[in-house]
Amino acid sequence: MAAWERFLWIHHGRFGVGSLKNERSGSSPSSCGSFQGWEFYPEPLLELPELHLEFPEPLLELPEPLLELPEPSGLRAVVVVNSTSCSVACGPGVKEERVCEVTPAGEHRNCSLLRSRCLRDWICGLQHLAIPEGKPVRLLCLSPDAASLEGPNFGYTWRFSRGLITTNDLLFRPFRNPSPSLSFSPALESHSGTYRCDVQVLSSFQLVKRIYFGLRVIPRDLVDLDFEKSLTWEQQLVANGKEPPGNASGAAGHLGLGIQGFRVGFSGSSAVGF
Repeated sequence: MAAWERFLWIHHGRFGVGSLKNERSGSSPSSCGSFQGWEFYPEPLLELPELHLEFPEPLLELPEPLLELPEPSGLRAVVVVNSTSCSVACGPGVKEERVCEVTPAGEHRNCSLLRSRCLRDWICGLQHLAIPEGKPVRLLCLSPDAASLEGPNFGYTWRFSRGLITTNDLLFRPFRNPSPSLSFSPALESHSGTYRCDVQVLSSFQLVKRIYFGLRVIPRDLVDLDFEKSLTWEQQLVANGKEPPGNASGAAGHLGLGIQGFRVGFSGSSAVGF
């Protein structure tokens, strides 16, 4: 018996798709017989019953419409109608904005004033200050209004160049002061020099302001700084709004020539900010 004949004989019952019959006697072969003269007759496949699926109707009917939207006529827009300029020439400052609701007809309602921060150029340059020894002095790096408004927090870094008025950053050394202002009361001659203040945003370390303060503390015995005492009699009359006898224009023209020394007009405390 050939191999393919043995395979069909062993597995023809498992497939269930046909049977072997003798073309003469119509009987099936035995395990010891031969497949010569036998033919394979396919049997009909199993017929499955047709399935009819029916879906029930929805149990709940939703009402229409589900949601009623408000009419567009009730919408309001908020815009900035007017704004002031920034309060500073450099660094963080303050500005006021007039905010109003605008109706679809273009009318302004419920207006209010809001204060917010503004930012200008971060370089502020060098600011000079001369003060007599013994007087208090305060250097202001950032105004309290700009520092107190809602927004990112600032950090302050001070550096000092002793005895020099300069903007060369290589000549500065760290100066411990974490606040936005620096005060000396009283001011001493050893405080003379240049102070540099950097303002940074703490969250991003962005530099938003840098300013230099050139401070000169003048000794008391160096020069007389009293403006009134340095004027002549005619110059005092002109300063008080009175006309001196004789050529008034000549006395007024020489008002600045009779001043003794090279610094005038220092009195009280001094404060510098930008």
